[in-house]
Amino acid sequence: MSDTTLDLNPVELATELTIAWLANPNTRTNADDVPAFLNKMYETVSALVGGNATAAEPQVPAQEYTPAVTARKSLASPDHIISMIDGKPYKTLRRHLSTNGMTPVEYRERYGLKADYPMVAPAYSEARRTMAKSIGLGRKPGQTNAAKADAKSAPAPRKRKTEEAAAE
Repeated sequence: MSDTTLDLNPVELATELTIAWLANPNTRTNADDVPAFLNKMYETVSALVGGNATAAEPQVPAQEYTPAVTARKSLASPDHIISMIDGKPYKTLRRHLSTNGMTPVEYRERYGLKADYPMVAPAYSEARRTMAKSIGLGRKPGQTNAAKADAKSAPAPRKRKTEEAAAE
């Protein structure tokens, strides 16, 4: 690095960066965008030259989100969960949340929900569970549905009472 680049002020550095940006053949820009870019470059360079990069960043207040429905109402029906984002019913919230750029954890944090707040409607979950069991998911290797049913339906062997217990 030469001594001349150390002596440049933020205006000159921002100007040089803007010129380099415009000289790039892949830069397709409108003439109206150049002053805004130059201004942004100046803010960034002056923050970096000043050694205080956080001073240029404006403090954004935390945004308050008001839910479309209450948590109790969102879970009122076993057939669907009502989204607190838009108030519409869904069987599962995961895809809806991903289209809104959120994860289930972020959704729970945004609306102050407990960690065990469900993302799937109870009736939908039960239907999926029943279907999975009917096709044999969740079994141990080598176990069939018939063997599993026989094990459950066979009564447990009765214990014989001893004579001493019968006498009392």
